[in-house]
Parts: sequence; C-alpha cells; structure tokens
Amino acid sequence: MMFYDQSRYTIRCEWGLRGLEALAPLSDVLIIVDVLSFSTCVDVATARGAVIFPYPWRDDAAEAYAKSKNALLASRTRRFAAGGYSLAPSSLLHIPSGTRLVLPSPNGSTLTRTAATYAKTLTGCLRNAEAVARYAQTQGEAVTVIACGERWEQGHDLRPALEDWLGAGAIIASLPGAKSPEARAAVAVFNDARDDLEHLVKACSSGRELIERGFEEDVDLAVRLNTSSGVPVLVDDAYVCQQST
Repeated sequence: MMFYDQSRYTIRCEWGLRGLEALAPLSDVLIIVDVLSFSTCVDVATARGAVIFPYPWRDDAAEAYAKSKNALLASRTRRFAAGGYSLAPSSLLHIPSGTRLVLPSPNGSTLTRTAATYAKTLTGCLRNAEAVARYAQTQGEAVTVIACGERWEQGHDLRPALEDWLGAGAIIASLPGAKSPEARAAVAVFNDARDDLEHLVKACSSGRELIERGFEEDVDLAVRLNTSSGVPVLVDDAYVCQQST
C-alpha cells in the first residue's frame, strides 16, 4: 500500500472506504464528503444545534443503537411524515437545537465510523467547504479528504460521484500545503465547474436521480457553496457543530 498512501504530500484525496483505509493511518485530519446527501444533512442539522450520530444502516440494530444514545432514529426513506427526519436535508431545516438523531447512511456514516478509529474526523460539503478547510488547518498538518461516492444498484462496487469530487475539490482549494496529484485533480475539477456548479450537480447522475424522484429542494440546499460557517466535528460518536474562525 506504500504506493497509494500519498505520503509525500500533506493534502491528500481519495475515493471510498478502500481509499480511506489506505490514507487514514498517516493522517492528522480526515474529512468525509458525501454531498448528496449525508454531509449536507449533517451540516444543516448541526448548524441548528442538533447532535447527529452516524450509523451505516436503518435496521433493528439501528433502533437499538438510537435507544442506547437516547436519540431519535431518522426514517429509512426520504419520504417522511410531517415532523419526521430522514436523509433529506430539507427534513432537517427546522430541527430543534439539542435534538439527538441517529442518521443512517451506507456511505457517509460508514466511512465516518471507520475514519474515527484513525484520526480527527470532520464531514464537509459544498455548503461549508471553506469553513471546514479553515478548521482542519488548526487540527494538524496531514489532511485527507475522502470523496465517498455512491454504490451501483444491486451491488457493492463504488460509483464515483461527481458531486463528491466537486465537494472534495472545494475543500482542498482552501487548504494550504503540498497537494498530491489526486488532490490537485479534485481542485481542477472544482475550479472548472465553479461558475456552473448548480447546473452541473443537477445534471449529473446523482442530481438527476433525486430531482426525478421529487427531491429538487435537497439538491438546491446542497449546491449553496460556502453559505455555512459550521464545521461538523465527530465527538464521542456524534457530529456536533464547531464554528470556524
């Protein structure tokens, strides 16, 4: 794995769980990027003072986990009842401060829980890219940004997702330090897309899927570049908001 850990550089970028496992051991800070929609959900909720517990799946074990944390459990689908919460950022716009919520996500939550065993863990998105980058600089020199990607239907293979690559690039663009070629590539993609960000995210595979399923509001919330100053930091198994200075 020595060829793949990007250890010659202080700012690094990779895809998915395997990429995280390759780079995490030499990282001071790990930033998980799952724009549609885990990272955006966490930003929206924690900025309002909620406490978000990541969990991989919405199953019986998740119900037991939520109970053990004295927390609510988000719905398994984006279609939520009035007052309910789900993996839809729009469902969290009015979540009360202090709410404890378990948020299942096979991508963002899974990678978060793995990252936490290695280093300081944050989650970032387009909304809080600059804020997350500023905070990360205060936590260590070696910063790794992981684009979660999605999963192909009926399988476990990683599907690289444009929105996560753009989110990773937006964060890395604000990080000083020696950037790996992979990190530089993410910045280049972001810089090329920046003036047309909303259109590109809505037109990419993940954006089209959500819009055609009736969740355009969630995509609209996700593409609001640098509108949030909140930094979700994992503390005792939960993301809580730290304000970037």
